[in-house]
Amino acid sequence: MILQVSNISKSFDGKDILKNCSFHIEENEKCALIGNNGVGKSTLLKIIAGELESDEGSVTLKNGCSFGYLSQLSSVDTKNSIYDELITVKSSLLAEEQEIRRLEKSMKELKGKELDDVMKRYSDLNAHFELGNGYAIKSEITGILKGLGFNEDEFQNKIHTLSGGQKTRVALGKLLLARPGFIMLDEPTNHLDLASIEFLEGFLKNYSGAVLIVAHDRYFLDRIVTKVFELENAGCQTFTGNYTDYAAKKKQQRDIAVKAYLNNQAEIKHQEEVITRLKSFNREKSVKRAESREKMLERTERIEKPAELNLDMKLSITPSIISGRDVLSVSCLSKTFPGSPLFDDITFEIKRGERVALIGNNGTGKTTMLKILTGNLPADSGSFKLGTNVKTGYYDQEHQVLHADKTLFEEISDDFPDMDNTRIRNTLAAFLFYGDDVFKQVKNLSGGERGRLSLAKLMLSNSNFLILDEPTNHLDITSKEILENALNEYEGTVFFVSHDRYFINSVATRILDLTKKAGSPFHTVINYIGNYDYYLEKKDELTLTLLNTSSDTGKLLKGESLKESPSSSGENPGGKNDWLASKAEKARQQKLEKELKKCEDEISELEDKQNEINELLTHDDIATDVSKCTELTNELGKISEKLDVLYTKWEELGITS
Repeated sequence: MILQVSNISKSFDGKDILKNCSFHIEENEKCALIGNNGVGKSTLLKIIAGELESDEGSVTLKNGCSFGYLSQLSSVDTKNSIYDELITVKSSLLAEEQEIRRLEKSMKELKGKELDDVMKRYSDLNAHFELGNGYAIKSEITGILKGLGFNEDEFQNKIHTLSGGQKTRVALGKLLLARPGFIMLDEPTNHLDLASIEFLEGFLKNYSGAVLIVAHDRYFLDRIVTKVFELENAGCQTFTGNYTDYAAKKKQQRDIAVKAYLNNQAEIKHQEEVITRLKSFNREKSVKRAESREKMLERTERIEKPAELNLDMKLSITPSIISGRDVLSVSCLSKTFPGSPLFDDITFEIKRGERVALIGNNGTGKTTMLKILTGNLPADSGSFKLGTNVKTGYYDQEHQVLHADKTLFEEISDDFPDMDNTRIRNTLAAFLFYGDDVFKQVKNLSGGERGRLSLAKLMLSNSNFLILDEPTNHLDITSKEILENALNEYEGTVFFVSHDRYFINSVATRILDLTKKAGSPFHTVINYIGNYDYYLEKKDELTLTLLNTSSDTGKLLKGESLKESPSSSGENPGGKNDWLASKAEKARQQKLEKELKKCEDEISELEDKQNEINELLTHDDIATDVSKCTELTNELGKISEKLDVLYTKWEELGITS
C-alpha cells in the first residue's frame, strides 16, 4: 500500500466539507477522485499534500516514497526558459555528469593510489549516472515538451511570457520528468489539446508509480483509472473499475435510492390518507385507530430525498422558428495572423439537425473560425452564408454576454421578461443553481458557474443554430451530463469546439478535424461522419487518403465524407478506397516495425559495449594504465552520444507506430 487516508474530516465556517473520508491506494494503481464542483476534491488533495491541515483523521504515505503534486495553481520559476525549467529537475544528474567530466580530465595527471581512488569514484558515478538514465536527459525532456504541445522553437521562450495554461503545462512537464513514486494531478487536462491529452494518457498508462487524478474528462478517466473515489454529501465512497464502471454502479445505487424514497413517500401518503379518512368518520373507535396510526407514522423512518431527483428536471429547448435545410455554407475561408498561418481554403456545409464538432490541436484556429462565423472577426478571404430563417446563438469562453453587477435571477428575467418566476427558477435549477444561489451576483461566481449561467441563457434564446466554444470548460461531470442531454434533445443545429472527447462522443453526429496540410504551414479540415470513436477508427485512413489520393482530396476538403461516397458498382461504398488505405497503412506499419527493430538492435549492441567498457575500467591492470583509461573513457563518451541519438529515434518511432 502506498497511501492510506483514514477518517479525514474538514469543515469551513461550520459546514462539513469532508466527513470521515477514508480510502487507500496500492502501488502502481491509477485512481480518480471525482465529485461535483465544491464538494472538496481540491481540499482533500491539499490535505494529502500537507498544504492544508485536516480537523480529524490521518494521511500515511509509504516510507521512502517520493511524491509529486500538480495543483491548479502550480508555480514555476518565471525567470527560466521552458527548457531550463524542466532541466532543473535533473540538476543532481547534471552535477554528476560535470563531476564525471572533471574526473576524466584529472586522470591524466594522477597515478598510484590517487588514480585508483579516482577510478573507483569515476566508475561508481558512471554506474549511478547511467542508472538514472542520465545519457537520455535531453531526449526525455524534448519528448515530454513536444508531447505537451510545445514546439522546439518555443523551448527557449521565457516562462514569464507564457499564458497561465502554458505555465501549467510546464509544471506538468516537470512533474512527469521527475517520475515520483506517487503523483497527484488536479485537472491536468484543462489546458491540453487532444494530442497532448493522448500523450498524457499514454505516459500515465505506462507509468510505474501510483497516480491520483482529479478530472472531469470522463474519456480520459475511462482510459487511465482502475479505481474511483467519489466525494458526495461530505462522504467518500470507493468504486472499482474505470469511469464507465463507476457510472453503471452509481446508476444502480441511484435507482435503488430513488425507488426507496418514492416507496417511502407513497407509504407516508397512504397512511396520511387513511388517518384523514378515519378521522372523518367521527366515531370514537375510528378516532382511536387514527391516533394509533399517527403514532406509527411518527415512528416511520423518513428517507431523505436523493439529490439525483433534481436532475429529472428537463429543459425544453425549442427554437422559435425552424431553419431551412441549409444552415451554414463556408467557402474558401482563410485566416492568417502575423507569423502565425492558421487555415486556408476551408470549405464545408452544415445541414439542419446536425451536431458538428470542430476539433484540432491548440493553435490551429478553431476559436478564430468561430469568431469569423459569428461576425466577431474578419476573414482574410473566402465567405460564409447562413441559410433561410437561421437564428444564431453564440457561447464564448469569456462569457461576454453576462453583466457583473446583476444577480443570476436578473440575468434571466431582464433578458426574458415573459418568463415567470417559477420557470426562471426551474431553468437555473436545471443548471444546478438552487435556493438562494439565484440571488448571487455574477461577479462573485466561479468560472464554472459563469459557464453554466451563460449556457442557461443560450438555451432560452430560441436560437435554432448554436455555436459553442469549449462549452464544457470548468463544468463538473453532472453539469456536462445536463448539457449533453439538452443538446441531444435540441431540435436545432449545433456547431461546437471542444477538447472533451467524452462530450464529443456523446453529442457529435459529425466531426471536422483541423489538421496540417502536407508541405504547407496552413491547416485544412477533414470530415468524419460519426462521433469521436468513429473519428479514432478512421483518422489514419482518411488522413492518408487526403495526403496521397488526389481524386478524393477535394471531397475531404469540402466537408464531404468518403463514408458516404457511392461505389460505381453499387456494392460496398468506398470499398476500394478502404482496401487501398488498409494496404498503405499495413506497408507503413511494416516499414516502421523494421526500422524500430533495427534501432533496438543498435541500442542493444552499444549498451553491451558500454557495459563491457565499464567492467574493464574496474580491473586493476586497466585502472593503473592512464592512457588505456583515457582511451576507454573517450570511447564511452562517443557511445553515449550515439545512444542519445538512437534513444530519441527509438522514442519517435515508437510514437509513430
